[in-house]
Order: sequence, then structure tokens, then C-alpha cells
Amino acid sequence: MKNRSLKTLLNVPAKHSEAAASSRALKTVPPQPAPFLIRAERASDVSAREHLLDRCFGANRHARTCARLRDGRLPAQGLAFTAIHKGRLAGTVRLWHVMAGGVPALILGPLAVDPALRDLGIGAALMRHAMAEAARLGHGAIVLLGDAPYYARFGYCAQKAARLVLPGPFERDRLLGYEIKRGALDSASGLIRASGLVAMPLHAPTRQDAIRTRKAA
Repeated sequence: MKNRSLKTLLNVPAKHSEAAASSRALKTVPPQPAPFLIRAERASDVSAREHLLDRCFGANRHARTCARLRDGRLPAQGLAFTAIHKGRLAGTVRLWHVMAGGVPALILGPLAVDPALRDLGIGAALMRHAMAEAARLGHGAIVLLGDAPYYARFGYCAQKAARLVLPGPFERDRLLGYEIKRGALDSASGLIRASGLVAMPLHAPTRQDAIRTRKAA
């Protein structure tokens, strides 16, 4: 009996020791790195980015209402991002300066991810990265047009954009707002209009360009 009790007492610390070691091992396992990289957009990304946007939104994407707020404009400084997976462009997001009913804000979009890679969490990572950078740069609010159930996880809601309108047809429940600074959209009411820097043309207009323009008109 005494021998059995002694054996039991000797075994208990060993079991506790093994459990403690296992617990420590679990705590010290380093997190697995994401299988993709998010970085600032580069000029070399443009072709692949445009191809991805065509795949995700169709060739008529430039006719959409939000395109009117981006066409001919530059993205907000430091707020254009690319996701890279195995050396290839896998996702993109950009933010643009707008006046949202008289309030300076950003409009986010388009957000696009390679359809074959959507299970990797690239879209969510791009959103969080872009929003964090917008906050770091001192911006006050972001608006976007998108699916409310998806963007709600990032804090976007239709109530924050309820008094805003886009320069064209849109679905009211898809116009969403997010306040980086509390109350930033409280006085926002009316039309959202582009306010970003105008993109410079790739070349100066030529006489031939003027002739083509007249003929098209």
C-alpha cells in the first residue's frame, strides 16, 4: 500500500510536467505567415491589375457610377495597394479623394481578388491594411458602394451614408460609410463628387487627336 502510494505520488508530478511542457510548446509555436504579401502598388502592377478588374467586374466596369469618381483622377497618396501571391498579383484596392456632401472623405474601391484565391483571406487583409493606412495618414471617413453584410465586419454601415448620393444610379442599401474619426460624417449631406488630383495624360494632345475628337463628336 505504501509502495503504491509512493508510486502514485511520484507519477503525478511527471504527468503535470508533461502537460505543462505541452502547454508551453503550444504557446511558443510561431504564427504561420500569410501566404501572400500586401505592398504599395507599383507602376509594373497596372497591366495585371486591369486584367484582374476586368475578370472580376466585366469589361463594362468603366460605365458604373463609382467609376465617375475615379476616371481621370489619381488615387489618394499612399493608398493604393496590391496583394502578391507566389510572385503574381492576386488582389488590389485603392482609395480616392472625394467630397462627400461637403465633407472631405475617401471612397474605397474597387476591391478585387483573384477568384481562385478567395479562400486565403486576401480581401479582408487588403481592407484592414487600407483602412489602417488611411487612419495613419489622418483621414476622417471612408465611403464605398458594396454588399453591406460583407463590409459590416469592418465597421461600414448604410446609416453613415444615408444622406449621401452618388452622381448616377445606385442601390441605396449598398452605399456605406465608415468614420475613422468619430462624427466625421455627421454633417455629410448631398452629392459625392471627385476631388482628387487630376491624372496627367500620357502624352500631350496632338493635331491628330483633335481631328479624331471632332470626328467622334
